[in-house]
Amino acid sequence: MIRITTHLSPTLKPPPLSLHPHLPLLRRHRHPSSRPISVSAAAPSDLLASVESVASAASVLAAIVLVHESGHFLAATSRGIHVSQFSVGFGPALARFRLGPVEYALRAIPLGGYVGFPDDDPDSGFPPDDPDLLRNRPVPDRLLVVSAGVAANLLFAFLIVYAQALTVGVPVQAQLPGVLVPEVIPGSAAARAGLLPGDVILSVPGLAPDPSVPVLVDLIKASPNKDVSVIVSRTGPGPGDRRSIDLTVVPDTSVDGTGRIGVQLSPYFRVTRVHPNNLAEATVLALREFTALSATVLDGLRQTFLNFSQTAEKVSGPVAIIAVGAEVARSSAEGLFQFAAVINLNLAAINLLPLPALDGGTLALILLEAARGGQKIPREIEQRIMSSGILVVLMVGMFLIVRDTLNLDFIKDIL
Repeated sequence: MIRITTHLSPTLKPPPLSLHPHLPLLRRHRHPSSRPISVSAAAPSDLLASVESVASAASVLAAIVLVHESGHFLAATSRGIHVSQFSVGFGPALARFRLGPVEYALRAIPLGGYVGFPDDDPDSGFPPDDPDLLRNRPVPDRLLVVSAGVAANLLFAFLIVYAQALTVGVPVQAQLPGVLVPEVIPGSAAARAGLLPGDVILSVPGLAPDPSVPVLVDLIKASPNKDVSVIVSRTGPGPGDRRSIDLTVVPDTSVDGTGRIGVQLSPYFRVTRVHPNNLAEATVLALREFTALSATVLDGLRQTFLNFSQTAEKVSGPVAIIAVGAEVARSSAEGLFQFAAVINLNLAAINLLPLPALDGGTLALILLEAARGGQKIPREIEQRIMSSGILVVLMVGMFLIVRDTLNLDFIKDIL
């Protein structure tokens, strides 16, 4: 038998993420209830809580990178392949030590990590034809090592969801009638009409009952400078008290001539937290949640690439990921489970993309070699492809770190 607890909440869809080799980049998502941080006005307890939440999010992110690189490392060492380096981060080393033939390092640029192989190191002491160099191994061994990071993240994501099921329970969403308004831009057409964050649009005269988000968006776009009547449900002063209000919104005209009212819209859900009573139920719930999160991540990634011109400015890096994770940690410990699982799944999905500097790019080159009957791609060409990819990723990553840091609320307050 499964125990359940229920509460109402905005949709808990994880934000879709986008590109980076061993660290996903996040499409920015601002929670409706978030507020700018005032450093001077914050109480010591508030500052301590903020530091703790940031530390929690950063620890989750570091653990995910560590798991990914450990997958590569363990796959290589289990096959007797020479490994020379294990690094979390890029750039100058903040701390390092050597254990046997491997140098372990924590580096300054938090863009991911890497496992180094001595294949092209003339000072390694290994002859070029050493059978235990990665490049001299047969295709199956190299495929195993390169794909092991992704496999480790998938396994870690499932274990996180399984731990969530055993401890705080798995959230299950049931859609309710109406469309939620999580955020209203001050001074917008919606704000002028009296819409408030937390309102639920129940119906629009002339449309079918219980309109969906796409239907409302299409109506708003098609109605610049025209009256749009809506019936909304709003929370009252008492517990569970809601009242219906009739409002008229006049959408502003966008640059492209369509209407806009300045709100964020999302489906309205009841979140039921399901608690299993035994390991078998926990396994079923974890598999169901893992599958649902995986589908959401893949769909988010697909939408990012299909609409890249609109989503490019929303792609963010490690700073934004930590900021979102800190916000999740402040709001609820339960959300940190889903945050960690989603980051793992995104890292796995993105690393499978056949792009230079990603695991997927290396896999593509190995498969190309196999398709050529084992004829290796010239080493110079392969190194040129990978080096250019790494350079581009590092440049984009540093740009995003600077931009996301400048966009943090407390940095804006200082500036």
